[in-house]
Amino acid sequence: MFSSPDAWVITRNTIAYNLLFIFGGLVFNVAMAIGLSELRNKAVSKLCQTVVIMPHFLSYVIVSFLVLAFLHVENGLINRSLIPALGLEGVDWYSNPKYWPWILVIVNFWKTTGYGSVVYLAGIAGIDTSLYEAAKVDGASRWQQIRYITLPALVPLMVVLTILNVGKIFNSDFGLFYQVPLNTGALYPATNVISTYVYNMLMSAGTGSVGMASAAAFYQSIVGFILVMTTNFIVKKISPENALF
Repeated sequence: MFSSPDAWVITRNTIAYNLLFIFGGLVFNVAMAIGLSELRNKAVSKLCQTVVIMPHFLSYVIVSFLVLAFLHVENGLINRSLIPALGLEGVDWYSNPKYWPWILVIVNFWKTTGYGSVVYLAGIAGIDTSLYEAAKVDGASRWQQIRYITLPALVPLMVVLTILNVGKIFNSDFGLFYQVPLNTGALYPATNVISTYVYNMLMSAGTGSVGMASAAAFYQSIVGFILVMTTNFIVKKISPENALF
């Protein structure tokens, strides 16, 4: 597997995307949870929670058609309406890999942020309200309450979830990388990750394709295990009470 040029591409893509998803998702999830918790109107809060969580329940097959509705070369909303309004020429999105890191990141955050914020909302709900009342008496603003009460209380939860996510850094969301780009060969430099590589190797009829797929899957599992242990070891050295085990 490592003698082929694909090994570097799928390793680079898998790690780079997952690092963006882990740390970018952490920021967006916490920010979303805090924003939803700050809504005082119950009806508005419930409506917003429903709207942001809804994309999580959409199949990536449906999401791929939604993306296609925006990016289709001839009939897509962007090429048909937005780009001509700016006086620019349309873009063949499905043959230009350079655009897809941005597209995949946007789609991932749109689909996962709402559901990812639920855990942090539960964490915020468990914070002792007397801490906020005492802070108000001391004249703390809402931002100061968030900075000195909410965020520190969420740190253990953030650490545990980050450790678990780092352990899955070599596991990619198959639907995102296979369905959304429509498994277009021209986009492989930007969209091919270990999960899609394993699937495509298994589906190909070439000699040794099953062996290549097995090697990639084994590589994925071993590195994931090492990353979990390493991340937990580092956290244990820095902050033992926040370590997973």
